[in-house]
Parts: sequence; C-alpha cells; structure tokens
Amino acid sequence: MLNERIERGVALLTMDNPPVNGLSLGLRQALWAAIERLEADASVHAIVVTGSAKAFSGGADIREFGRPEALAEPNLPALTQRIEACAKPVVAAVGQLALGGGLELALACHHRVVAEDARLGLPEVQIGLLPGAGGTQRLPRAIGLEQALQMISSGNPERASRLAEWPGQALIDACVPATELVERALAFAAQVRSTPRLSERPVAPQPALLEAARARAAALPYPAPRECVEAVAASIDRPFADGLAAERAGFQTLMRSPESAALRHAFFAERAATKVPGVEADTPRRAIRQVAVLGAGTMGAGIATACLMAGLRVDLIDAQAAGLERGLKAIDKHLAGQVDKGRISAVRAEQLRAQLRAGHDDAVLAEADLVIEAVFEALDLKQQVFRRLDALCKPGAILASNTSTLDLNAIAAVTQRPQDVIGLHFFSPAAVMKLLEVVRGAATSAEVLATSLEFGKRIGKVGVVAGVCDGFIGNRMIERYFEQALDLLGEGCTPQQVDAAIERWGFAMGPFRMIDLAGNDVSWRIRQERAKAGTLRRAQPLADALCEAGRLGQKTGAGWYDYPGGTRQGLPSAQVDALLAAHRRTQRGVDDAEICDRLVLALAIEGERLLAEGIALRASDIDLVYLYGYGFPRWKGGPMFDMARRDTLALAERRRAFAQHGDAGFWAPA
Repeated sequence: MLNERIERGVALLTMDNPPVNGLSLGLRQALWAAIERLEADASVHAIVVTGSAKAFSGGADIREFGRPEALAEPNLPALTQRIEACAKPVVAAVGQLALGGGLELALACHHRVVAEDARLGLPEVQIGLLPGAGGTQRLPRAIGLEQALQMISSGNPERASRLAEWPGQALIDACVPATELVERALAFAAQVRSTPRLSERPVAPQPALLEAARARAAALPYPAPRECVEAVAASIDRPFADGLAAERAGFQTLMRSPESAALRHAFFAERAATKVPGVEADTPRRAIRQVAVLGAGTMGAGIATACLMAGLRVDLIDAQAAGLERGLKAIDKHLAGQVDKGRISAVRAEQLRAQLRAGHDDAVLAEADLVIEAVFEALDLKQQVFRRLDALCKPGAILASNTSTLDLNAIAAVTQRPQDVIGLHFFSPAAVMKLLEVVRGAATSAEVLATSLEFGKRIGKVGVVAGVCDGFIGNRMIERYFEQALDLLGEGCTPQQVDAAIERWGFAMGPFRMIDLAGNDVSWRIRQERAKAGTLRRAQPLADALCEAGRLGQKTGAGWYDYPGGTRQGLPSAQVDALLAAHRRTQRGVDDAEICDRLVLALAIEGERLLAEGIALRASDIDLVYLYGYGFPRWKGGPMFDMARRDTLALAERRRAFAQHGDAGFWAPA
C-alpha cells in the first residue's frame, strides 16, 4: 500500500491503494509507521508523500464505510496530527485529485507542490457530513475565509491553477506541470528546511462574509451546510485544538442525522447500480465512435447534444426540414449557453459543432456504431424504423430506442439481431438530466448492455438497468403518483395545494406543475392507446376533460394552471376550478401530511412490485431513478429508502386509511 525510496536525503512515500488511494486502515498504518521511522532516521532530512497518476488520494476508503476499520487507530484525524507534528519537512506532491480526507492529508503536510490540473476539494457536505480530519480548521488558514467557506459549504472541487493565484494563499507552494510533479517535489524537498504548520496561522475575521454564509446555509433544508459554516467559524476565534473539537462534534452530530444517512445511501446506490448480473468486468465492450440519432425533436436534439458534449461524432437525421432546423437551433443554443457560462471555450464549441452532421438521408446509418431512435412514441412507427435500421446498419452496431413506455421486445422482434437492441431512455432535457434508464430486452446481449452502460457514463449519465414493462421503472411508478394526485383533486384538494405540499416536503416540482411542463397530452395519448388495446388500468375523466378543453400545459398557455403571456409561473385557473367542481367526488379536509404520504408511498409501493417482478434489480436502483430523473429530494434518499425508514405498524395503518378513499386494491399489501 505504500512504496518507499530514499534519494539524496529525501524519502519518497508513494501511496498505492487503487483505484484512488483511499485512506484505508492499512494505508493509514503504513503512513504512520513510515513517518515515525523516517523522523528518527538521521540520513533523511525531508519526506515527500505522493499518490498515483490517477490520484493523490480520493479520501476515505468507501469500502470501510460503516465498518470498524473506519475508526480504528490510527484514524485519519490522528494521522493528520501526526504528520503535522513531524519535526522534519513533509511535502505533499499532489496530482490529479485530492478530495476529502486526501486534501486533509495534504493540508497536514508542511508544504504542497501541486499539479496545475489537479482538482482539490472537500466534498463531505454532499453526503451530509463535514470534513472531519481538520479540513474546516486548516483550509481557512491556508486560503482565507471566503474561499474556504465556498469550497467546504458547496463541496465543489477547484482547479489547483486557480487556487494558486488566490491572494495571500498558503495552500500551494508550487504549481507545476503534471509530468514534472514528483521530480519538482523532490527538488523542492531537497532544499527546504522549514516546517510551517497551518494550525499556527491565524484566520482573518470577516463578520459580514460569515453572516452571509450562515444565511445561505440556513435557507437549505438539511443541516450539513449549517454545521460546515459553524465549524469554519470556530477557526477564526478559537485555538486550533478547540476548533478541532468543534469540528468533531459537528461531524458526530451529522453522522446521526437522517439527512446524512439518506445522502450516504444515494452515494452507495450510484456505485451499486454499476453491478449488473451477467455483466462481468471482463465482458467485452464495443467501440462507440460514431452515433446516429433518428429524430430531431426535443429529445433527439437533446440526445445529440449530450453525445457531442462528450466528444463523439454525431449524425442527426430527420425526414422533415423544419424539424431538423429546430433541432439544430436547439443544439446551437445549448453550445452557446455553455460558452456563456464559461464551461467551454468558443473554440471548443466550434470543434464540437464541427463533429455534427445533419440531414435527411438515412444512408449514413451504415457508418454508425450506435443508433438511437427518438421518433414519435407509437409502436408501429418504431417497428417500421427498426426494420429499416436492421437493413442499413453494419453488423455489430447497437440499435437503441428512446421509448419511454413501449414494449422493447416487440420492437426488437422485427429485426434479425434482437441481441443488439436495447432501450436507452433519456429524460428531458436530455442534454442536462443525468438519469439514463438502460432497458434490457429479453434477447439483449451482455456485451450490448455493458457497452451501453459504459456509453451512458461517457456522456455523463447515471445508468440504471430496467427490465421490459409498460413504463419501465420511472414512468410506471410516476403513473401511480399522478393517480393519487388526481384522486386528491377528487377529494377536495386544488392543484396548487397538492403542488405546494410536496414541494415543501422537498420535491423540485409538484405533480401538476411537472405535467404542465411535460405536456398533458403525452399521458392523454397513452390513455387513449391503452383504452383501444383494452389495457387501461384506470380511466381519468378529469385529466381527459382538461386535454379536451385544449389545456395541454405550458406549450398552450394553459394546463392545470394558466400561463398568461408565455410566463412559466403558473397561476390558479377559474376554468380548472370549474372542471374540479364538475368531477369532484367528495369534499373533505386533506392536510399536507396526507398529501405527501399518498404521493410518496404510491411511488414506493409500485417500486415494491417492480422488485417482485424483477423489472428493477434493487431498491437502491429505484431510488436513483427518482433522485436523478424526477426531482426527489436527495436528502431523503429516494422513495424506497424513505419507506424502509418508516415504522412498519404505522405504515400499515397509513395504507389501510388510504384504502378507504379509493383504489383499495393498490394500497393493499402485495
């Protein structure tokens, strides 16, 4: 775990704990023992600590989370104290990334030589915690209150090259090319004799800055940002040892919080989602260099944009000239927005745009490694498209459908290569939303599944594997959610009451604002098709009446809300009030707690059924779908996590109570 060599009186300690040098117990023990031994070695006058080409250290070893090893001696706080106390200069040579405990380790060293492209950060707030090994005390002393508050409260990493230019910083002694990192660090260590300790530096008080940070943290719905600010505040007016004690107390408080438990669940859920039965590490992956997208509508243009942003070559194909023009304008608008926000340069935007070909001729499909169909949501049309793809595409090309509800097996069945067919269900806006449902058909090969998951990661998506059913995971569950929302209207609630309650609970957007944004006609068409096929689970006369009145959502200026003058801020509607009065079954008082429980538990109950049917692999996968695709509050972990934390008897009583108001079969235990 730790390699060591000595050159001209400088000891080089290289951490070797793949993949990102997580600070496991074994590595902590090795570092402690090496510091003790080298400090006593008269032939050594300085020590350099470095990592691999991939990382200095990504922080705590996640494999130890929740296990005794995480707290075993030496723990990370003790190790950082020991390094700082070393009588000989300790130099951190930081390459690629130093995150969480990795940055805290570097802060404990006396000097830091850092690669220009390295990313430094303390992301603990993103799992509901604060840095617990001196980060809240040393970082303000290293770089000042303003920058430290920003980094610790947001959890977002910063480029070393930017931090090196921060006025008055003592974080980085030298910022060097990555290729010269170790050589330059060794040369630095050969000359240095000082052991400056960040614990001994003062922090300049900035009362207005601190109060502004407190105000921002207080506005957030979970405690970690507030505890982070208070821990940093302790670095200003308390001795270092007292600040460490305040940091530790805050850390322990947060470890016990339900919000941190939920955020840590989400963290591990994302890593568990990559483990798919039948897909092993050695499963072959196909090369994806050229992507073709069929359909230049909202989804197609968004998918093409996501692929372009990942550096892929893209063909965008649409039979209609007007549709293709709109799609290209949407892509150009996104690229321009990225330039305006400083995320890419204008030169890079031009380079990406040059990798896009657009046209009407589908003959270019013969060049594609991956084809993603994003045409109108109708089974016969998609089957027609896939027959054409089967005839045109080269052997080994992956044929993907962006269908959100349709039977992928029925689509694959019209081809001679069903093993190469997969569902890639993007979420709107496709260039922004991180969720990607990867739908495995009955014949989809492990190779195609593995390649598709890798492709999703490449374009910045979180891939969740789903089996084939109507609506897969996300849309099948959201139907039960909307059913309950509509039932609540029938019992006396208003759209704004339902939306306000669930938004206060933590959802980014309530059900009626959400469907107005997506378009009420989408679910209306689905209900009509199911009615024709005899597969409609529940009629929704109120929602149908809304669409029949032309109130399709924001795009028509009217839905469950009015949107006068094209505003996106919906207003209560007298016409909707009249529709509610005509369709209301009863009028009773419904409080916010019932509204939220009806909606959230409806999701979880349908999730249970998806697990029982094998459509979802694990409960945490379902949670990921809702965290990344539907605005479920991350600090509550997802619908399955939320239900699992509830008292079993109280939950059963809640289900019995809800069954009294309709749809008793749905609320009954599976």
